[in-house]
Amino acid sequence: MRHIAPHMQAMAGPPPKPWPTGKVEQCEPLVRRVLAPNPSPYTYTGTQTYIVGAGSDVAVIDPGPAQDGHVEAILDAVGEAAIAAILCTHTHRDHSPAAGPLAERTGAPIIGCAPLVLADSGPRADAPFDRGYAPDRVMEDSESMTGPGWTLTAVHTPGHTSNHLCFALEESGALFTGDHVMGWSTSVVVPPDGDMGEYMRSLDKLYRREDTIYYPAHGAPVEKPRQLVRGMIGHRRQRESQILRLLGEGARPIPDFIPRMYKGLDKRLIPAAEMSVEAHLLDLERRGMVNRSGEIWQTI
Repeated sequence: MRHIAPHMQAMAGPPPKPWPTGKVEQCEPLVRRVLAPNPSPYTYTGTQTYIVGAGSDVAVIDPGPAQDGHVEAILDAVGEAAIAAILCTHTHRDHSPAAGPLAERTGAPIIGCAPLVLADSGPRADAPFDRGYAPDRVMEDSESMTGPGWTLTAVHTPGHTSNHLCFALEESGALFTGDHVMGWSTSVVVPPDGDMGEYMRSLDKLYRREDTIYYPAHGAPVEKPRQLVRGMIGHRRQRESQILRLLGEGARPIPDFIPRMYKGLDKRLIPAAEMSVEAHLLDLERRGMVNRSGEIWQTI
């Protein structure tokens, strides 16, 4: 997180400019990153594309939006090395669209998450699903691919989206977390594809791992990953308790939860908050704790 305590999971404001958009930053010997020029209330300073490897062949993780300048910045960062694979954590439009142009320029295969297109992409106007995503190969959970001096293993983490993958760099203990765990806020879980129950199970899966650092697609590296994940799990349980407490006061529609649960929320983020509450309610409904009549939710 960006110096925010684990239980304080509100969306933080971006750091002061200038941001390192388009510049290569060395994160560790095997990892570099390039920031895409797509900042927004939902993407923070933009999507971070990661380049893994220091030898003749490298992998590119989350190539980002299909913007010519960003594709060129990735190619500049790669330099003389060959791109062995273009890996995508999921198919929101701020993560995967540049995979196609990058593959055309380099001949590299697109590998990683499964394709996914839904008619309803939720409140993120900057990131509906990428309809053009066409992987050459889909990685299964625990499947690995290797290059000179590096090994990336897929970790299936559904919840933010049903097709979400993280990628573990075995040589250093790093985990590329996409949008499942971000470095500045909690992830938005948008039904019908986003699933709060799956998201919580995926957080528990990461908590049981021993990764030493997270590199998220948005925000700063997470240097105490298990501490953050524990806080995220507690935060979601707290939200669930808030919902049940409010329903204990009386049945209500989803918009009535927001001013009580998200005080001082940026109005631009209200749709995302409503989707998050809906995701919690749907999970509680599946667990037999609440039900609904039309738009009105109530405890059982």
